[in-house]
This record gives sequence, structure tokens and C-alpha cells, in this order.
Amino acid sequence: KKIKIYNNFKINSNDRRSIILIGNFDGLHSGHQKLFNQAKKYKKKLNLKLGVITFDPIPKMFFNKNIKNYRISNFNQKVSYFKKFGVDFLVNKNFNKKFSKITYQKFIEKILYKKFNAKYIFVSNNFRFGYKREGNVNLLRKYQIEYNYKLINPKPLKNKNKIISSSFIRKLLQ
Repeated sequence: KKIKIYNNFKINSNDRRSIILIGNFDGLHSGHQKLFNQAKKYKKKLNLKLGVITFDPIPKMFFNKNIKNYRISNFNQKVSYFKKFGVDFLVNKNFNKKFSKITYQKFIEKILYKKFNAKYIFVSNNFRFGYKREGNVNLLRKYQIEYNYKLINPKPLKNKNKIISSSFIRKLLQ
């Protein structure tokens, strides 16, 4: 099954009121897979579409031009991983100067609520968003009633007391 790919937040009306996962999902490691497997269960049980919002370049690369060989996986690899987890659509948002200035409130209100009208939002514990990374999981949780979504934030996957993350994997690769 083909994944519908958007380059902006103007999604089709039939992709609204979906399950949305937000993140860079670089390498789609076992921590990401835990998140995707849980979202897939919701998709099946509630008969909803599954969408992903990801960013290009990875924000850390945008803010630090000196970072080289940072990515674990390229765009096509990500898309093939997403297919395996039953993702219906993907928003690959260009991360640029203008977008980097959006506040966390505007991201929640204008994008997650008005553009997506997200039903469920899945993020990892270390998810940060908005201008100067001011938005976090607690703020997403705080606004879920006002903006009519349910936040799903599973506990991080650990191996030998280490949280599995893309940063951790990059360290191991170095």
C-alpha cells in the first residue's frame, strides 16, 4: 500500500481526525517501533488513519550547519519503515527559519487542531517543539481537552537502564 506524502500541512479532509505521530524518526529504532506498534493497535481498534509528521532537515541539523553525517536513515528508508507500520500518510515538513519561529501554542492550535484536527497524538518523552523548543509533552497534555485530542506518551524503551534513542544510537555508531 502506498503512503500519501505531503510537503506541507494542507492535508486532505479524509486524512483529518487521525492518529498522528510526530518526530524525526531517524533510524526507526526499537523505541520508535514501540510507539508505532502501539499506534497501529489504535488504528486497527478504532478504524482510524495513521499519519506521521516529520521534519527535513532534522531541526538539530538546521540550527547547527557544522553537523555532518548526522542522519541514521534517509527519506526513502524512512518511508519504507513507515509502510511496514501501516502509515497511511506522511507530512515531510521543510524545517526552515520561518517554521522555526512558530510558538508551541500556534503549533498546537493552528496545525494539530485546525489543519489536522488530530484525534490521537503519539510522541516520545523527549519530544520538544515550537520556538526555542519551548513546547513539550506536559504542554501537549495540558491542551488535550481544549483542542479535542488525546495524547499518548508511552514510557521510553530501555535496554540495560539506557533509554533507546536516536542520539544514543548515534553515539554508539561514532
